[in-house]
Amino acid sequence: MTSATPTDPDCLFCKIVAGEIPADVVHEGAATVAFRDINPQAPLHVLVVPRAHHENAAASAAADAEGFAALFAAAAEVARAEGHDDYRLVFNTGAGVGQTVFHTHLHVIAGRPMTWPPG
Repeated sequence: MTSATPTDPDCLFCKIVAGEIPADVVHEGAATVAFRDINPQAPLHVLVVPRAHHENAAASAAADAEGFAALFAAAAEVARAEGHDDYRLVFNTGAGVGQTVFHTHLHVIAGRPMTWPPG
């Protein structure tokens, strides 16, 4: 995995990945860490983050396609381990759509009915 900026010392998720800030970690892989969202929107709401710092999903995909794909593999493992065959995956890319931490993160959401389009 390559990255122009492997970590950001001011990034909340970089600090969680480094173990500097506690989180309820449910899965760790070579390229990813998954932990429970502190404001869950469903019975299962886990964030899967790359270990390398990139601002958003588009930046991650452009910089490290293999690492980006690892996010999806980790999300599937988390959902399966939590007993869910049906789940939703969400990226928010940019403040205008709700991204508040500017480190790529994939939301894994399951355990309740989901409507379309999302709100």
